[in-house]
Amino acid sequence: MSFMETAGHRRIAQYRAPLDTVPSWRARAAQIDPLLAQCFTVSARCGCFMQAARRLNIKATLLRKQLTQLEAQLQCSLFSPSDNGAVLSRDGLQLQAQLIALAHERDLPVLEQARVRLAVSEPILHDVLGRDLVALLRRNASVRLDIITLDSELALQAVSADVVLWLGATDAPAPAPSFAAGEPERLACLDYLPHIAKRYSRAASRPETLDDLADFLLVQWQPDREVDSFAPWNNLVDQRLAGVVQLQAYELMLEMIRSSACIGLLPGYMSRFDRGLIGLPDLFGQPMQRQVWMAVNAQSQDETQVQMIVELIRNTFHERQEWFER
Repeated sequence: MSFMETAGHRRIAQYRAPLDTVPSWRARAAQIDPLLAQCFTVSARCGCFMQAARRLNIKATLLRKQLTQLEAQLQCSLFSPSDNGAVLSRDGLQLQAQLIALAHERDLPVLEQARVRLAVSEPILHDVLGRDLVALLRRNASVRLDIITLDSELALQAVSADVVLWLGATDAPAPAPSFAAGEPERLACLDYLPHIAKRYSRAASRPETLDDLADFLLVQWQPDREVDSFAPWNNLVDQRLAGVVQLQAYELMLEMIRSSACIGLLPGYMSRFDRGLIGLPDLFGQPMQRQVWMAVNAQSQDETQVQMIVELIRNTFHERQEWFER
């Protein structure tokens, strides 16, 4: 598709013979601004303007503007009209071949993106942060991100990362990562409640006492067994001689609560994340709480990509502040 084409009255343009000799195209390709050349080569390689814009981390409108500028400079159409994405014209194929040849001759280095290592507690990644991370990757296809899930204190203390997001005690960030980091930042305090799917429990028949739980299957995420503040729930699970399931997979635990009439311990925000679930308050007299902490590696805290991830996390928790209100 030509980006020089305009709507309205058309006039017959003066015929220009295609400049398809190798020397001519080689000279023209060598004079193209590197930014315009990159926009063209990425668009040609991706075969899709939207994907090329994501790869370049720019808006699609800006990419089209750059391609229009390049076509005006070369006085030819580089793309042919097509319903199948970005299809190169005859001149576009000539230009692509010469740009590839020039790149090999110059042996241009690949621009390496700084790698960011993000370690996140599995429930926080699944429930709170995952959607915004997907949105980030959709906007920026060139990002280099390692995502590490944390499901135990041992994993937290052994991890090496640039940014760590974990669940800990409410009074102090313990346990904590073992690498040198800045002062841990409090992001949210989470209250935990037993939860059940609404479709398996009418309001009039929902459990109101611990004795009422005897007729329900309990499900527990195994890493929660090590949490001191969950002692009331853990003691109840340990006393069960039947009707209890313990598992390591967080998502499977959620699915069992949704689909198997199970009761499980979840953060209080879960009814906002999944409106099919409802918390059961007042079953335990003792509150069960955890604090969400964030720490940034002291050696990489000033890097641009690391700061981008930190700001994304802060914005995510700020936008979902009402999830954590009591």
